[in-house]
Amino acid sequence: MSEPIRVLLVDDQPLLRMGFRLILEGEEDMHIVGEASDGAEGVRLTERLKPDVVLMDVRMPTMDGIEATRRITDSGSCARIIILTTFDLDEYAFAGLRAGASAFLLKDVAPNELVHAVRVVASGDAVVAPRVTQRLLEEYVRSQPSAPKTPRDPLLQDLTPRELEVLGAIAEGLSNAELAHRFFLSEATVKTHVRRILTKLHLRDRVQAVVYAYETGLVTPSQGLDF
Repeated sequence: MSEPIRVLLVDDQPLLRMGFRLILEGEEDMHIVGEASDGAEGVRLTERLKPDVVLMDVRMPTMDGIEATRRITDSGSCARIIILTTFDLDEYAFAGLRAGASAFLLKDVAPNELVHAVRVVASGDAVVAPRVTQRLLEEYVRSQPSAPKTPRDPLLQDLTPRELEVLGAIAEGLSNAELAHRFFLSEATVKTHVRRILTKLHLRDRVQAVVYAYETGLVTPSQGLDF
């Protein structure tokens, strides 16, 4: 049997941490390695305990979850971070994804969805509902002042035409199965394309690819893809 998934809980609400602990420790393949009540403690415990997954609240005293996520990501930690938020269209959720989180979940997430999210993120994939992520990013982009168009990222030159198409479809919120259907490919081939895109663009996961597509202007809410 493989080692259990090591989970760190970071939230300033003890009752919420207790609830998540009860849910996750009821699974044979999961183990809660620690709890933190603010972001600074979360950063320290991540470094010391080496969790596979961190459940990170965004609004906490001392250090919020966004800064904690950024510090954990910048440290080179292998821990994957799931941002916990109250509202799906939340500027904090977007900031968390920009800081390097692999997913965000609502705090009132159903137990089975929480368990599924932890498993998928621990496997190295990202598990944000793609269209929720897309809607979040579009709302964020619309809320920002218009800025001059940024120069095309030279890293995009390393992508093949097919990889550019797949990147655009990822930014639309398509799952691997939907990508396979659109491009008449097997899911295994789609996964290969996604992996190569992430490698070439130096991104952690497909959520970061969606953020990248919006931040570089490849996708805009009103114009769609800009290849």
